[in-house]
Amino acid sequence: MMNEPPAGNTPANTKRKRFKVSPLLGLDAWIDSSLYELRFRLAEFWEDTTIFFRRFHVSGWRRGVVELASEGFTWGTAGSVVMLTLAIPAFHDTEKNWRTRDDFAVTFLDRYGNEIGQRGILHRSAVPIDELPDHVIKAVLATEDRRFFDHFGIDFLGLSRAMTENLRANSVVQGGSTITQQLAKNLFLTNERSLDRKIKEAFLALWLESNLSKKEILQTYLDRAYMGGGTFGIAAASEFYFGKSVKDVNLAEAAMLAGLFKAPAKYAPHVNLPAARARANVVLSNLVQGGLMTEGQVVGARRNPATVVDRARSESPDYFLDWAFDEIRRVGQKLPSHTLVVRTTLDTGIQKAAEESAEYHLRQFGKEYHVTQAAVVVLETNGAVRAIVGGRDYGESQFNRATAALRQAGSSFKPYVYAAAMEKGMTPKTMISGGAVSWGNWSPQNYSRQYLGQIDLTTALVKSINTVPVRLAKDYLTTAPIVALAKAMGVESVISSHKTMVLGTSGMTVMDQATGYNTFATGGLAGMRHAFTQVTDQNGKIIWDWKTDGDKPHRALSEKAAFNMNLMLSQVPEWGTGRRAALPMTRVAGKTGTTQSYRDAWFVGFTGNYTAAVWFGNDNFTPTKELTGGILPAMTWQRFMNYAHQNIDLKPIPGIDPAMPKQDKVAAAKPATADEEALRAAERPRVLSNATVTALREIGQALKDAPELKLPVVPTKISAR
Repeated sequence: MMNEPPAGNTPANTKRKRFKVSPLLGLDAWIDSSLYELRFRLAEFWEDTTIFFRRFHVSGWRRGVVELASEGFTWGTAGSVVMLTLAIPAFHDTEKNWRTRDDFAVTFLDRYGNEIGQRGILHRSAVPIDELPDHVIKAVLATEDRRFFDHFGIDFLGLSRAMTENLRANSVVQGGSTITQQLAKNLFLTNERSLDRKIKEAFLALWLESNLSKKEILQTYLDRAYMGGGTFGIAAASEFYFGKSVKDVNLAEAAMLAGLFKAPAKYAPHVNLPAARARANVVLSNLVQGGLMTEGQVVGARRNPATVVDRARSESPDYFLDWAFDEIRRVGQKLPSHTLVVRTTLDTGIQKAAEESAEYHLRQFGKEYHVTQAAVVVLETNGAVRAIVGGRDYGESQFNRATAALRQAGSSFKPYVYAAAMEKGMTPKTMISGGAVSWGNWSPQNYSRQYLGQIDLTTALVKSINTVPVRLAKDYLTTAPIVALAKAMGVESVISSHKTMVLGTSGMTVMDQATGYNTFATGGLAGMRHAFTQVTDQNGKIIWDWKTDGDKPHRALSEKAAFNMNLMLSQVPEWGTGRRAALPMTRVAGKTGTTQSYRDAWFVGFTGNYTAAVWFGNDNFTPTKELTGGILPAMTWQRFMNYAHQNIDLKPIPGIDPAMPKQDKVAAAKPATADEEALRAAERPRVLSNATVTALREIGQALKDAPELKLPVVPTKISAR
């Protein structure tokens, strides 16, 4: 008998276990199948797309054309993005209320009370464009922008035509800028020649076309363009040159006005009437060539050219007036009246001497050194700005290079570093290593590519050794106190705190440099710079006075540190890099500066009477031909300072002994040119001595403080009849 299985293990009695499927396995399977399906669909789509585009397959020379077009499209798109990025900052100015004109009407006087110019609404008496004669509008359009009503801000046809004519003439004979582009430059940009500015100008022109009508663009252009003689706008120019309203000018006069837009200083009729008439004849030819008039219509204007009001040649200090106008608007917001008479600090004699000196050296040596521009600022040590030269030709470019252009200071920044070291307790005799130095991955070199051993700080500054100020900042100062000191001394430009700043890599204005160095000339006091001394309203009432309402000076540098700096800086013109700046009648202190690749050349110096900064360079930042600060800037400085120090009481530089130069230094302080006749500066008119001025002021104050004289009242007898 067979053994039976246990009752508990029989199939009937055994309970079968069921396998439970996890939901995650289902999700995993769904994902796998979906991915497979997606891959299959994508592969199928790619195959269909490839088959479709095979129809457009080209070979041979056609393929080369397609490849070039493709590359051109790619680079064009990238270039457009880059240009738009560069143009974006310019659009911030469009957010301001640029349509609103200033309501200031300011008449400026020089320091002696002579009228030197006007700014504000006195120069902006606009005439509605609908009231202008037809021949005035046609003359402007024929010369400046014939296709003005056909383009949208940028005229590519006109640009192509101008490029063709310029290539044919091998010079610039035609411009490609439209009236809209010129207006964009006048409203929002500067005259500085650079690719960045042209890109911004193009985008802003498109913006103007989108936001203004053609009529509004033309009206604004005619009202705000500089027309020479210190006038702005065609209406003001008509009054100035012809003594009549622009509504009444004839065709010959309209042609002369239209010719001023290109170069107002060059073609200003009160300066050069033959050149103005020749330019007007070109405008008349443009009218005929553009089909706006016939030869018969213009022949009368050719035979009877315009004549102008007989007036003396205007030598308005326009760069100074522009800066002074900005200063008065800043102060004038708190004044009760906006129709003002402002007595400025300008000394017309020093202004003309500075202009002549800059122009002389550019004319004599500009080609040799490949330099085209210069800027000058002159301050009296009391802070009064006596002269500003913002460029070579205000008519050609109203961009003020003295107050608005940021240029690297080079070695002329080093005195700020040494001044910070003096504040730390160092002296001119402190010894320091002149050897090679590295600051992180930066290893600056000296100009001579040679290194010295232990030298004193005076020698390092006089010889302009690069490694010494770097070592001072790296091991003793850091950059923060240098930046703070420069700001305290009156430098308004933003100074970078990067380590390379000690060698003058930050951008500074010429005004900054003159203001900062004037702190040395005052023995450490700053905050004294001013553009005007008194402001009166139209009734002659004094409503602002520098003595009571101006900024108060503050001590930016200790007297000991200032004296030490003056002791060192006075050696630069005697046996250092600034020998061409030495004067025969008084001692000079200062510093030269030359930037990388010779792009900027500086001399900033001072005496006991005046501080002046001089810059030479090019607007487009191209290098000069090895021009250093010790050559043209120092020579220019010496030429006008020689004039400024004639017939005045000479003051000593604070902390300098002896105050006058030694005889061997006097012999060396001669103009660095063989053209003695051309260099002979006009003698400065004798001015009142300090003692006389002081006495007159005391008398004036005594009269002002004297009690009012009351006459006795005499009774009158009335006789009875």
